[in-house]
Amino acid sequence: MIAVIGDIHGCFNTLVELYTKIVTRYPGIPVYTVGDMVDRGNLSRDVVNFIIANNIQLTPGNHDYMFFHFFKDPSSVFARSWFFNGNETTLESYEKYETDMFLHIDFIKNAPLYYNLPDCFISHAGISLQYEKYLPADYKNNLDLLESFIQNDLRSDRGVLWTRDPLLNLGKLQIVGHTTKPDITLVEDSNSVYIDTGVFLGNKLSCVIVHENLIVETLEEKAHMDDIIKR
Repeated sequence: MIAVIGDIHGCFNTLVELYTKIVTRYPGIPVYTVGDMVDRGNLSRDVVNFIIANNIQLTPGNHDYMFFHFFKDPSSVFARSWFFNGNETTLESYEKYETDMFLHIDFIKNAPLYYNLPDCFISHAGISLQYEKYLPADYKNNLDLLESFIQNDLRSDRGVLWTRDPLLNLGKLQIVGHTTKPDITLVEDSNSVYIDTGVFLGNKLSCVIVHENLIVETLEEKAHMDDIIKR
């Protein structure tokens, strides 16, 4: 059994409350997040510190990668894209904490782009249905075949950080964020669940509890206004 938290986007106070609900109800449960820790909300640095301190397992989102590339590869497409994707609040949160910033960038750099677990498959945006035509008929028995597509398409609109395509049915529950929904949304055709519920928009931060490819429970925390109101 595991817990998976949706896109956090700098909403630290909301994250702390949701995490407390999770570990109170399910002591010792492994906790994951689908990424987009940073941008838009006010407290990106605090979010990343909390994730590291509590051993929450990250699969990074496109916003995390834009942040990382801005400082490590500033001429890249990721870095240039960050100017148009809510980076101001992230820069403000790290203004006096350069050491933290570079530790957090390394944390993002070293995080896996997906988790293929017995309970489910976790990534930021999901595995696009477009890949089906390149895979053998029995691909569900060997999801390691996805690795080369994931690595080669990091900058592509169909890639695991960016896609908004219909998703490929992987033969197990696929948990994704990136595409904002008002509530946790299960898509039966692809056996996928979308858990980005727009906390930075003032909606809520959500989590699914998963056991053996089934959603056991959903938990949520309404967005705390201190996380999102401009200071």
